[in-house]
Amino acid sequence: MIDADRFAGLLCDWCVEARERDQVLITTTGQAMSLVTALHRALLDRDAWPLIRLAPGELSEQFYRHAHESHLDSFAPIELAEAEAADALIGITAPSNTRALAGVNPALIARAARARRPIQEARLASRWCGTQWPTAALAQQAGMGERDYETFLERALFLDHPKPVAAWREVSTRQQRVIDQLAEAREIRIEAEGTDLRLRVDGRTWINSNGKHNMPSGEVFTGPLEDSATGTIRYTIPSSPRGALVEGIQLKFVSGQVVEASAERGDDYLQAALATDTGAKFLGELGIGTNSGIDRPTGSILLDEKMARTVHLALGRSYPETGGTNKSALHWDMICDLRDGGRLSADGQVLNDFVWPAG
Repeated sequence: MIDADRFAGLLCDWCVEARERDQVLITTTGQAMSLVTALHRALLDRDAWPLIRLAPGELSEQFYRHAHESHLDSFAPIELAEAEAADALIGITAPSNTRALAGVNPALIARAARARRPIQEARLASRWCGTQWPTAALAQQAGMGERDYETFLERALFLDHPKPVAAWREVSTRQQRVIDQLAEAREIRIEAEGTDLRLRVDGRTWINSNGKHNMPSGEVFTGPLEDSATGTIRYTIPSSPRGALVEGIQLKFVSGQVVEASAERGDDYLQAALATDTGAKFLGELGIGTNSGIDRPTGSILLDEKMARTVHLALGRSYPETGGTNKSALHWDMICDLRDGGRLSADGQVLNDFVWPAG
């Protein structure tokens, strides 16, 4: 079992840097009670306010089954007030059923996401971190036994290191060298079976994702020029946004915009997501995964997008700190696997061995 107290210490001291009198909002399900109680203790010890918000996973599906028009097209004002007042937010994914929303009309999910965009923006304006606690459902989704999944997640979080904070500081230093190499790059090219995509990144800022906002993390990312994506990309790693399984996604871009899109499974979800709003058909992020502790896909985007020798591109919302300007209620990371002969290049120079050194 993962040591909840060590995990809580990592979240408090590295991820959100909890300070005296901070109001720290913690959102999760009852499946993560071990971590919640450890975080409650840790935040009190740091003279911060832990604000616990537990919601059974079943409520998400129930919302869409019973929601009125007003629920889908607006939000409770108190939610926005709380998000704006919080100094930090820790969101813990801990589902009892990873497919809880599989039977919900994807158009309803996109509609509610559009309405709740102000809440999302307020949360992103604070110190925030999204993380994961092992559950039987997540282990099953990953195709592992529960104990093996816990060991896998512990390794991905670097909680198997004597000093986890120091280990993440080393990741930050290593990734900064990658950013320094990419800082002057003009064009990124991604090549793999079924994939040949070119993106412009000149003038944009690369961000060192070192565990401050995602835990586990391990990536560098930027916002590509909105009109630059040209070519095709095939995503062979399945994606499960909001519980909907989507596999075999193929996208074609012209002048930055998706002009053709298909999925071997979950195509209705893909098409509904692309129709979320105008910005949903443009890219908001290009990320390069570096976490060697994540050595296989698990069905969880939080983990899979950090896997070494992969890249991910997000449809929809840009992160303003990258210089990206695309606006959307959607932000969907899709992962392209380069582990079997794929290539990542910057201005014609292959970067595989530099970004992902052997050993």
